[in-house]
Amino acid sequence: MSVIFVFPVRHSTQHEGETTCTRPSEIVFTASCKEVNTPIPGRLSNTLAGRHTLNLGISLASSVFPLSNSSLFDAALTSIVGLGIVFLGGIAYIAWYKKNVLDKIEKAFDGGYDPVLALADFEKEASSKSATDENQLMEHLRRKEQDCVDDIIKGNTRGHYYFLIGPKGGGKSTLILDAMRSIQAEGVSFLDVHPDLEVFRLRLGKALNYEFHEDSQTLLFQRRDPREAGPALDIERALNKLEKVALRKARKTGRPIVLVFNNVQHFNNDEDGRNMLLQLQQKAEAWAAGGIVTTVFSSDDFWPCLLMHKAANRMRVLTIGDLSFEAARHALGHMRLSQRKPQADQTTIDQVVTLVGGRLSYLSHIARTEHMLKTVQDVVDWEREWLLSQIGLIPDCDDDVMDEQKWSSCSWLLLREFVRLYKERQKERQAAGLPWDPTELPSIPYGRCRQIMTRTDFIEELDRSNIISIGVKLDVRPDSMLILHAAREVVEAEGFDDLLQNVRDRIDEIESLHRTRELTLKDLNPGDKIKLQVEKSPRRLW
Repeated sequence: MSVIFVFPVRHSTQHEGETTCTRPSEIVFTASCKEVNTPIPGRLSNTLAGRHTLNLGISLASSVFPLSNSSLFDAALTSIVGLGIVFLGGIAYIAWYKKNVLDKIEKAFDGGYDPVLALADFEKEASSKSATDENQLMEHLRRKEQDCVDDIIKGNTRGHYYFLIGPKGGGKSTLILDAMRSIQAEGVSFLDVHPDLEVFRLRLGKALNYEFHEDSQTLLFQRRDPREAGPALDIERALNKLEKVALRKARKTGRPIVLVFNNVQHFNNDEDGRNMLLQLQQKAEAWAAGGIVTTVFSSDDFWPCLLMHKAANRMRVLTIGDLSFEAARHALGHMRLSQRKPQADQTTIDQVVTLVGGRLSYLSHIARTEHMLKTVQDVVDWEREWLLSQIGLIPDCDDDVMDEQKWSSCSWLLLREFVRLYKERQKERQAAGLPWDPTELPSIPYGRCRQIMTRTDFIEELDRSNIISIGVKLDVRPDSMLILHAAREVVEAEGFDDLLQNVRDRIDEIESLHRTRELTLKDLNPGDKIKLQVEKSPRRLW
């Protein structure tokens, strides 16, 4: 079928200097190789009557540069060539995209700007003078664990991955950030763990500068949605990409890169959370064996360490505890100077450190206040009320709260034992004239705690609630000096032992009632007698 283009024209004739316009007519351009002389039926033939036809010699059915006499063959060949160009273009784009992904991940480990350090140093950058003074003062507060953490973050240690454990606020993250700051985060990436695996997936992508193919244009080639497989497989893909980058970086620098997972206790202690922790540990084991990545895990709770210990071959555990009494006094004095607060006398500092202990987060909070002793007492009071809100005893409790009171009564048995050990050690030291460290927390072996509490499943819950802390040697301590002093005020209150015994007796009564069965007899008259006989059949051996 030919395509017809119609253009109107006017005919004119000239007779002896005069021009006469005749009726308008039209010229029809057709895209065919022949004149348009086919009869057109109906009214259309009358319409086209008198029109002139011009043959352009152009056919839309064939190519501009025909390769053969067959227009069908030319069209098929053109389609094949077009599809081939699209296919090759897609292959080239995917190859470029994969290389670009690896380049972007490698840039995440370059030195210079790091989002974690930028956020941590924002307050210091706002006031450069105060930041300089504080940095000079904090140089004198360098902890003994800092050298070991520096070697890990700098990549000087190979063949192992590390687990940092300690109570909340003990300074684990500060040690890591200080080590990153000393090398401008070159070869290091840091991220916080989240219980929601989708959120954790996004945080891992941000730390690695990896978009999980969400910025790819491969949807044009009908690839699957990146999120269709779930967060676990996406994280596995990201770790596989990181492994390729780590091999590239190790060949260039000769040292491993460092990946830090902070607060892994935020993983849910369920099947999904444990599987994710095992997935990360398996990668850490393989990377440590190859010496390409040093993985660092940090946790406030003990259960991740206990879980990872089952499959650990190259894991090294570091315990980050509180400062000693002398170190805490020194730190508090320098913190007061850095905050430009009036310098307190040594007696006040000793009283504050005795109540607070060597926990850096508490010392930093109290150093910012004007009246430290009043602030410390307020903090102890708040800690006591919080402790009672978690494991407070309820005398004559109802059976609906029996399970809660079981946990509370068993917890107070353990806390009472901590208080007793602390007081006994204080008396022994003072009687012998030996130096006494009031910030040294009493400890009880894990097995002994099971015997004291009579329940083995309550210890982990106390650890998650930051009431106790479990060390790498399975020694159980109060989480902080504030918890110990708050528990001491409750235990030494008048009538506490009677209250604790009353609650335990009430629990026994409720459990006894649950085990008791009541037998009711009807239609009995006064004076009637009932004979009850219980017979036990002998045991048969066949």
